[in-house]
Amino acid sequence: MLTSTLLGHERSGGQGDPKPGEPASGPESEALGRSQGGFSTKIHVRCEGKGKPVVFELTPGEAHESTMFETLMEGGAIKRAGRGRPRRLPHRIAADKAYSSKRIRGYLAKRGIGITIPRKSNEKHRGRFDKEAYRKRNRVERLINRLKQYRRIATRYDKRAANYKAFLFIAAILLWL
Repeated sequence: MLTSTLLGHERSGGQGDPKPGEPASGPESEALGRSQGGFSTKIHVRCEGKGKPVVFELTPGEAHESTMFETLMEGGAIKRAGRGRPRRLPHRIAADKAYSSKRIRGYLAKRGIGITIPRKSNEKHRGRFDKEAYRKRNRVERLINRLKQYRRIATRYDKRAANYKAFLFIAAILLWL
């Protein structure tokens, strides 16, 4: 939180794009891509207020964080205290500058979700920024650090993205227990 697909370019070996109904193959379909650190995978995660994981998505290393925002927000639900259906959308979201865009802010405003995202230097600054609420974002960073305590997640020895994501789910279950 797999969703990456091949773009319109040719794959190595002179083969064209996959035919309709045929699964894509290659590094992009397995969430592998080049980034500053080398060949890697990005783990996009949404967690609840206490730092427990709710939704995971994988993308190649060079993919931007904001590309997976809607997918993360639409997935997962958190049990309410007391009675009622699980809550799918949060009351407030805290994210870093990578998620600061007009599209994302519009998405959140349309759904009545409180926004705690610092503005980029090239954006117009409107309104007050709640630094105290933004400090709670470190729970996501701590969650990633707890997940990376599992060597299989930290190193990504798995060739298949589905196997890697399955182990992420196992680690998430262990964190919820």
